[in-house]
Amino acid sequence: MGGGNPPGFLLDLERAEPRYRLEPSKDTNPERLYERRWALDLLDRVLVRLRHEAVVSGRQMVFDQLQGRLVGERPAETYVQLGARLGLSEAAVKETVHRLRQRYRTLLREEVACTVTHPDEIDEERHFLFAVVSRPNFRLSFSQLWRCRGGSF
Repeated sequence: MGGGNPPGFLLDLERAEPRYRLEPSKDTNPERLYERRWALDLLDRVLVRLRHEAVVSGRQMVFDQLQGRLVGERPAETYVQLGARLGLSEAAVKETVHRLRQRYRTLLREEVACTVTHPDEIDEERHFLFAVVSRPNFRLSFSQLWRCRGGSF
């Protein structure tokens, strides 16, 4: 093999450290750690895709303000307050959150479909994903996932 420089390897320490901190300190079962990583990566891909759609459609600001409500976080602001900031009515904010959640579910199903060999396995795999994220040591909020990505999707 000839000389020269070996291929580069990029280590993104700024994104790695916050992600590492989310790893459970007590659960060292390799299988459970793998399942946790799989779930985090899958949820991350769904949120990246959803945000990309918002950016492409010119609704990035709306998405950024409502994203925490997609996964059950309860921000201090009410729909009325969010609407006032976004120039939307309370009803429009509720409808937008509803549509974002529907799209989130669709994208989640698509991402899960990529992990199975047959479409008949999608629902079982989704149930498994929900079981993994429902474990007591899997306390992950949207804001934690968002910080793992360095504050952006």
